[in-house]
Amino acid sequence: MQKERLTGVKIGVVLTGSHCTIGGVLPQIEKLKEEGALIYPIVSYTVDDTDNRFYKVADLKKFLKQVTDKPIINTIVGAEPIGPQKILDVIVVMPATGNTIAKLAAGIVDTPALMAIKAHLRNQRPVVIAISTNDALGINARNLGLLLNMKNIYFVPFRQDDPHQKANSLLANLELVMDTTLCALQGKQIQPLLLGSL
Repeated sequence: MQKERLTGVKIGVVLTGSHCTIGGVLPQIEKLKEEGALIYPIVSYTVDDTDNRFYKVADLKKFLKQVTDKPIINTIVGAEPIGPQKILDVIVVMPATGNTIAKLAAGIVDTPALMAIKAHLRNQRPVVIAISTNDALGINARNLGLLLNMKNIYFVPFRQDDPHQKANSLLANLELVMDTTLCALQGKQIQPLLLGSL
């Protein structure tokens, strides 16, 4: 029997408001759990309270509670102890919106998601980012560049998901979240980072 690769690893899974991507994120949370990880769900304000055409907030929260068996962190006050108490081994931000990326690069902390990331980074521990934004190669390109060069930040490999209709859009390959996380825990950026077109 194969040993679970993440047994006992405490993973903060941060969900931000790329609502169309959440459906692809949920199976990855289950996979992390199946590998033995202890999952701590953290949500941005938008994810916490915005019903949309892709999911209902109540259904999402029910899923997170059932799969993780941990309370959902949905306030800045709730996220702050992640730093001083050294609660997590790694944070996985999936999906990571352009808004979250921009604020993280600028040091802005005004949501539970950003507080969790900031608090965790102060412990020099890895943060994995699964990008999902329509402006990554546009106005947000400089922020992407800053984060690519930031210590303890690791990216799930990504590609242009629709280069002809949305030339600035980038989307992480969520199937690589597991492998990226395993590499990040060893202080390595998984390669290749840039993926070819679908």
